[in-house]
Amino acid sequence: MWRIWAKALGQKEGRDEREADSVAIIRTFILLTYLITNCFIVAGVIRHWDRVDKSAQPAYTTEVRVKEAP
Repeated sequence: MWRIWAKALGQKEGRDEREADSVAIIRTFILLTYLITNCFIVAGVIRHWDRVDKSAQPAYTTEVRVKEAP
C-alpha cells in the first residue's frame, strides 16, 4: 500500500529506498497541509454564506430621512 501511495504522490526520488520514502513522507505532509488549509477556507465560506450585516450603513442612499422633534 505504501508503494502505491508513494507512486501516487509522484515519481520516486532519491538515491535509495530510504531516501525515496523520506521524500514521499514530506510530500504527504505537504498534501495534508494543503488539504487542511482548503477545508478551513471552505468552512469559512460556508459559515459566512449569504450573511448580511444589518448594522452596516451603505455609502450612499436615495432615501430622505427626517428627524422627528422630541
